[in-house]
Amino acid sequence: MFQDPSLDDELTAYENMEFHGVLYSVPKALREKRIDELLKFVDLSDRRHDVVKTFSGGMKRRLEIARGLLHHPLILFLDEPTQGLDPQTRNHMWEYIKELNKNEGITIFFTTHYIEEAEKVATQVAVIDQGKIIEQGKPIELMKRTKQKTLEDAFLKLTGKNIREESASAVDNMRLRRR
Repeated sequence: MFQDPSLDDELTAYENMEFHGVLYSVPKALREKRIDELLKFVDLSDRRHDVVKTFSGGMKRRLEIARGLLHHPLILFLDEPTQGLDPQTRNHMWEYIKELNKNEGITIFFTTHYIEEAEKVATQVAVIDQGKIIEQGKPIELMKRTKQKTLEDAFLKLTGKNIREESASAVDNMRLRRR
């Protein structure tokens, strides 16, 4: 699942799911079953035939989550998966993903700026600063090593509290040129 939107706005929710299922060679019967399950999971069943361009940002994000889970991957890479989601949807999504991890053995890698989310969900954490892993371990271990009460405080102790200047990414530069 990508950080930037990747749905086709001109297709319906169902068509976006169907297209993804075909790309990943999910057998038709299983594909239809999984699409139904996942649209229910993200609470979009009633909007299955609506064109995605009519969806709110949160609805699009939920559809992307459903699409990413359609093919039962062995490893699921999520880049800021809960960005733009309300707390109810975030909690619902993480419960489902934890169940997938537990019941189906799917390995989950995710990036997040929501440190409390990593503390609550992750079994292992890598703190990355300026593109390098500077510390890793279980959240509780990182808090103990840094003598902090929260993972966010441990992160700040490891990386500093100063706001950093960031340069534009290649995608940002392309967007500027497009305008």
